[in-house]
Order: sequence, then C-alpha cells, then structure tokens
Amino acid sequence: MGNLVERLGYSPDTRVVIISCDDLGCCHAANEGVLSALRTGVATCASLMVPAPWAIHAARAIHDGADHKPLDIGVHLTLNAEHDLYRWGPITQAPSLLSGETGFPRNLDDLWEHADPSEVLRELRAQIERAMVWGIDVTHLAPHLTALTLRPEFFDIYLELAIEYRLPIRLPSTITAEQAGFPFRQLAADEGVIFPDHFDHDWRAGSRQRVYTSFANLAPGVTEIHVQPAIDTPEVRALSAHAAEWIDDWDLVTSDQHLRDLIVDSGAVLIGYRELRSVMRG
Repeated sequence: MGNLVERLGYSPDTRVVIISCDDLGCCHAANEGVLSALRTGVATCASLMVPAPWAIHAARAIHDGADHKPLDIGVHLTLNAEHDLYRWGPITQAPSLLSGETGFPRNLDDLWEHADPSEVLRELRAQIERAMVWGIDVTHLAPHLTALTLRPEFFDIYLELAIEYRLPIRLPSTITAEQAGFPFRQLAADEGVIFPDHFDHDWRAGSRQRVYTSFANLAPGVTEIHVQPAIDTPEVRALSAHAAEWIDDWDLVTSDQHLRDLIVDSGAVLIGYRELRSVMRG
C-alpha cells in the first residue's frame, strides 16, 4: 500500500501537517474561535462535540455564508464533561454514561469503570449520525480526552465506527503499544483505517510553545497538531481556569506571524482530514 504521505501523492520525505481544532460546539466562544481559525487562520480542520450545548449553533454556523469554503469537520466523540460548573450528557440518555451529578462523568477513570460498552457504541454512533443529519460532511473521528484510544474495550468501539463509516481517526504516536498494553496502531492499520503518522498525546491547555516546537522539529510524513481556540468573552472566562490558554490558542492560529513564518520555513504542506478520508475510501 505504501506509506501514507506517498498515498496522498507526495514524495516520501514530504512534511504534511494537519492543524486541527478541538471542542467545536463546547461553547459560543469556542465556536467563534474555531470557525475564524478555519476561515481566516491557519487551522485546516476541526471536530464537533455533538452532545455539547453549543453544537447546533456550530453546525448551523458551518453552513452560513455562500462565499465560505467548505470546512473540514469531524466528530469529537464525547463521553466526558470535565468542567466544574458546565455540564452536558449523552444524547441517548444511556444510564451507564451518566454521572451522579447529571451529565457525563468528569474524568476517564469514572467513565471506564461504569460505562457499558454497548451503550458507548450506541451513543457514539448516534453522535456521528446526528452530525450527518445536521448536514456535516464528516471527515474523521477524534476522541474527546482520549477516552477511546488506550483501553482495549473502548478502542474496539472506536475502530468499529471508523470501519463502519469509512473514516480516518486520530491515534497517538507518543504512546507505545507496550505502554498501552495492546497494539492499537497496528490493529487500525490491519483494518485499513488511516491515521496520521505523528500525533502528540501529551494534551495540555495552551499550545503556543508545543506548536512552535512541532514545526521546528517536523518529521517526514503526516503530522497532526491540535489546538483549542476560543475568543475572549466573559462566558469562557467563567467556564474554565484554562480560558486564557484557549484564547492564546486563538491568537496563535489567527494572528501570530511567527507561526506563519515557521510554517513557510518548515516547507510543510497543510491539509485536512478530508484528504485522508479520500485515500481511505479510495
């Protein structure tokens, strides 16, 4: 089959980069930040949190304006609601996916301990289907808070959905099969599911230095670099102590000339997940 960058039509030493935005639909500030990052910034794709309170606003905004280019949007498969005072829950009302305080569990350990895999599959399939009903041309799947990638019983569901909908997925490259306890990347490859060659699993709020470092050290192949942009509003400041970092992400991908210079100097080719989907379906 050849390696991924060659299947995309590039030479083996080409550095191809996906700049992805997480948490579209989380709140109004995230919607405005992500959509402006896609339309006027350097971001190339985003993933939608279908159960989140502002998801329908995001879905409608994606289609606003006949002059806008088609956006590259995946589904941010969501099974957690991590914020102290801001909640959302399963669209299927699955009992095993509800915490004792309404909404999804806050953390991964609580989710993994109580979630019924059959309810997880039904919920995540419903999230993908709802995005499609909203008119989203779903290009990929990416898990919220890495809930699906590093536990075998959850990874099986992730892989099943990728195969069912013929969609590429996000997988970490900084976690080994030995650390995870199972060969998750090989399992996906064996099923013909496509994923970027390089993705840094070490998520933390605030992306500026991580993104600078990623472009300074790009390896050949396809690298996904994720950010979480949000505009500055009282709402987002009240929502999370991480708001300042999200706002800085927005500045980074919309207004930072140094980042644009790094992209040019690196010789990177910017793409979205739609190109990976085309290869997978081809």
